[in-house]
Amino acid sequence: MPRREIALLTNPTAGKGRGGRVRHQALVRLRDGGLVVRDLQGRDADEALDQAKQCVTDGVDALVVCGGDGMVHLALQAVAETSTPLGIIPAGTGNDVARYFDLPRKDPLAAADVVVAGHTRTIDLARSGSRYFVTVLAAGFDAIVNERANRMAWPKGQMRYNIATLAELRVFEPLPYTLQIDGRELILDAMLVAVGNGPSFGGGLRITEGAVLDDGLLDVVIIKPMSKPSLIRTYPKLFKGTHVTHPQYEHHHARSVTVAAPGIVSYADGERFGPLPLTVECAPGALTVFV
Repeated sequence: MPRREIALLTNPTAGKGRGGRVRHQALVRLRDGGLVVRDLQGRDADEALDQAKQCVTDGVDALVVCGGDGMVHLALQAVAETSTPLGIIPAGTGNDVARYFDLPRKDPLAAADVVVAGHTRTIDLARSGSRYFVTVLAAGFDAIVNERANRMAWPKGQMRYNIATLAELRVFEPLPYTLQIDGRELILDAMLVAVGNGPSFGGGLRITEGAVLDDGLLDVVIIKPMSKPSLIRTYPKLFKGTHVTHPQYEHHHARSVTVAAPGIVSYADGERFGPLPLTVECAPGALTVFV
């Protein structure tokens, strides 16, 4: 029997440089497990995506990424709606996708063993045009914070987002949204709108609590206007999903949703996704992943 051939694509800067260290451990374990491994590392995101797409075209048995949710997001653009499974060696900061599947987030050898074992699960993805995401589309206050943080050169890491959050909170006002949820129009003001394929983003913030990865539906969450002190008090509840009892919380299921709001650039899987308006639809069964 021919040995399985996989491509291992690494983001060496993931997790403050942890990606490069994790890659070496995983590579040894994958090869010891009998896999033929193409060891790849793009000089930038465009080259990494080209490499991923070429491997899928070549017919590798799997594409495995070593990095965080951003690296998973890149890989989706190559493997979505194909028969090529995705493997994940977590090495990022948030690692929400790895959390979805209970993959080992601190043990690269154990994560590599999941790939070697070869057990898979098929899930849905969210699709907007030709782009896909697996976690959550942020399209409100959270997206504005991301934009500010990306413009900041200092500080590094999570503290940059904390400072960006405080800075935006001082000036933020509810946004006027127009939503089309399976053809039904909603016009309202809100703090944010999130479109979830999965239940969490941002390192475990369960904004779309209850989202199921293979139900053929998107979860649309609206946080209607609230005072800034109330927003601050509610934020910690996102880590447990207990914000769903707040009277300003609203939850819809949909196969397709269009989100429009002036001046907002959306984020998905933690990556800059595109300016609103955007139409997002569920792509059922679009991804096979090692679990």
